[in-house]
Amino acid sequence: MYLFTSEVVSPGHPDKCADIIADSIVDAILSKDPNGRVASEVFVAGKHIVIGGEIGSRVNLSHADYRRIAIDALKKIGYNGKNGFTKAQCLHPDDVSVDVFVNQQSADINQGVDQTSGETGAGDQGIMFGFASNECENYMPSAIFYARQICNKVYEFALKNPDKLGVDIKTQVTVDYGTKSNFEECRPQSIHTIVVSAPSVESLHIDEVRALISKLIDEAGLPSNLFDKSRTIFHINPTGRYVNHSALHDSGLTGRKLIVDSFGGYAPIGGGAQSSKDYTKVDRSGLYAARWIAKNIVAAGLAKKCTVQISYAIGVAKPVSVSVDCMGTNLRGVSDDVLSEFVLENFALTPKWIKEKFALDRPSTATFLYADVAAKGQVGDPTYPWERLDGVEMFGRLCEIDR
Repeated sequence: MYLFTSEVVSPGHPDKCADIIADSIVDAILSKDPNGRVASEVFVAGKHIVIGGEIGSRVNLSHADYRRIAIDALKKIGYNGKNGFTKAQCLHPDDVSVDVFVNQQSADINQGVDQTSGETGAGDQGIMFGFASNECENYMPSAIFYARQICNKVYEFALKNPDKLGVDIKTQVTVDYGTKSNFEECRPQSIHTIVVSAPSVESLHIDEVRALISKLIDEAGLPSNLFDKSRTIFHINPTGRYVNHSALHDSGLTGRKLIVDSFGGYAPIGGGAQSSKDYTKVDRSGLYAARWIAKNIVAAGLAKKCTVQISYAIGVAKPVSVSVDCMGTNLRGVSDDVLSEFVLENFALTPKWIKEKFALDRPSTATFLYADVAAKGQVGDPTYPWERLDGVEMFGRLCEIDR
């Protein structure tokens, strides 16, 4: 055996609640002021929500506005008070208090971001990593992709059946690659272990809960060539009781689910959160650009998997560095050196370029909302603009260049 595991949490997890509330604020600002600057943090604990950070915008949100945004986000997540859990077992929106500590963005930062040339400087220094693999149809690695499939299935059931399950859900999938070589070559062999923890109402016996979630796993769409139920190990609500949940029993904080939000541990991460920030913060926009590059390289058939690193200096528009690493899985004779040089020469990768390519300054229900991205994960959803495969043809031409 050679095992690799990834974890996923649902929008109802307290950390995700914090992310979603923070990105609901980003949506509220940018939908009315595309030039707004946002870097807020959200802390959810018990019946309290604390919102802090820096915002520079012509949109002036009142305390009542922040409270409405937070409560509406909780209700959309599933904490709407219309479920089978008591107020001692689960967060109810009517009980929530909201404190707001928001300042103006520093002028020192702003002078480097909004440049007189019309260019946009990076809102912070840092490193970002994008990753792609040919293991699944959306070019995500296996373990996190299947963990998301299961989590989404259980969460959707919980939303439709609040008299049975709650929305604070965690899933985990272990994939057996058989050998280290198979892992390196992106050849998963089987789903080895599945872990699901989903809150259930007190009236449901644990055997009923496990049978219900087992059925949902069967319906999650796992590939039949990898998922053999008779050989897979299951841990469903392994303590035997999971009734008390939500921020009443586990506090949440913005940016604490970075591996869940990205590639499930298959690739490095820069360490900076995406949620709560506008597009000038390269922790967000740099990740999207790096993922787009890596995905299009793999989709063009140039490698089986690919990691792209981009780094920035605060107030400087162009990246400090860009590197491509296909980890020895290069195909069609195109090396990492060639790929790195090609990316540097053909894509500006400034915050302005990234913003315009993916319309990051115009979140809407017709395109994407940052709150939905926070709920579903920062990468991997085919509806996101940075998941488009509109660079495949351009990368494919590398094979035709006489090097």
